[in-house]
Amino acid sequence: MGDDYVLDAWCLLALLQAEEPAASRVKQLLEAAGNQRTRLSMSMVNLGEVYYRVGRVKGRDKAEKTLESIRRLPLTFLSATDERVLSAAEFKMDHAISYADAFAAATAKERKAILVTGDPELMRLEADVQIEKLHRHRH
Repeated sequence: MGDDYVLDAWCLLALLQAEEPAASRVKQLLEAAGNQRTRLSMSMVNLGEVYYRVGRVKGRDKAEKTLESIRRLPLTFLSATDERVLSAAEFKMDHAISYADAFAAATAKERKAILVTGDPELMRLEADVQIEKLHRHRH
């Protein structure tokens, strides 16, 4: 099996909105995970972020359907354990990032995984976590 990757909410939102080239890279990672060539995970906190962001824009029903679709992806969803909460709190304490982003960073650090993101706040954490930077072109 290949590398471990952690996806943040930014990745799934780019995929859902077909924002290229980020969406293609996320699809590629999901395909590799589906073929067991790599491992993909995501914090439940970041899944919650995707859920509320879709719900705000498209309504609760669409958010529920999106959540059902995401749960079928070859992604391991990791709960907010005591250790992850405190690790995320340390990231939040030391960096100007959202608390949800802190969970993505903490999850990647714990798993010694590559954090895949296009979020400028998270891209600045390269000294603490290995980052794969994604980009999207706005329409």
